[in-house]
Amino acid sequence: MENAKIKEMLLQVHETNLDFTVTQSGKQSTRVNGLYKPDTHEIILHNKNFKTDSQMVYTAVHEYTHHLIAEEQLALYGSEYMPNAKSHTAAFWSRFQELLKVAEEKGFYKIDISVSPELEELTKKIRSEYLEPNGKLMSEFGRLLIKAHTLCEEANIRYEDYIDRILCLPRNTVRDLKRVGTVQVNPAIGFDNMKLVSSIKKADDRAAAEQQLLSGTSPVTVSAMMKQKSRAAQADDPKTKLEKEAKRLTKTIAQLQQRLEYVEESLANM
Repeated sequence: MENAKIKEMLLQVHETNLDFTVTQSGKQSTRVNGLYKPDTHEIILHNKNFKTDSQMVYTAVHEYTHHLIAEEQLALYGSEYMPNAKSHTAAFWSRFQELLKVAEEKGFYKIDISVSPELEELTKKIRSEYLEPNGKLMSEFGRLLIKAHTLCEEANIRYEDYIDRILCLPRNTVRDLKRVGTVQVNPAIGFDNMKLVSSIKKADDRAAAEQQLLSGTSPVTVSAMMKQKSRAAQADDPKTKLEKEAKRLTKTIAQLQQRLEYVEESLANM
């Protein structure tokens, strides 16, 4: 695939007003498959690393995601700002997955595990013998921890100490397990995704997120969608706005009070 063709493909995936170039290095790299130079807006692809066009497209879309984020940052902070092209935040991965899905829908990229019967069979084994059974086991684990909490209270035992020094479990792990044990979540999505889904308050929203995961949407994309929906809901809720303002004011007052005490103490010692 020629450089011009790759650029044309990327523009079809998502438009940009910030011009960029695509360069195939003609080399093989053991460190990276490609990189993006934010100062020159150049996407470099080490094409000797790829055996198929799909592999190259995957990397090209990855580096193009850096370009699109750089474009947004420059528009926000000004032309003197130098974007960080090495930053791989949750927001980056979510954006990348969205673009990759578009590339797949347009026929530029595909992931087809059926080309390897052995991999296809292994995938079925992972899903049926590990992901789902582990999800069921962790859900039951969470329900047992909830029962243990009740028994600790009946026996006048501090549950926190029981968790810390009897079971020797991190408290965050216990929190996640108990939450998974209190809601109905399909164990087929795996325990880590069960933790994600169980953190959603509304049952309808949990069901929607679960369905997204079962249909192949990446966890980072589902998480980003949840955050966007939450922010949108909070923006429309006047009570939430006032609560957030009250929280900010309380924090500011506490900081000012601390500063005032320091100043008064300094004056008293002069």
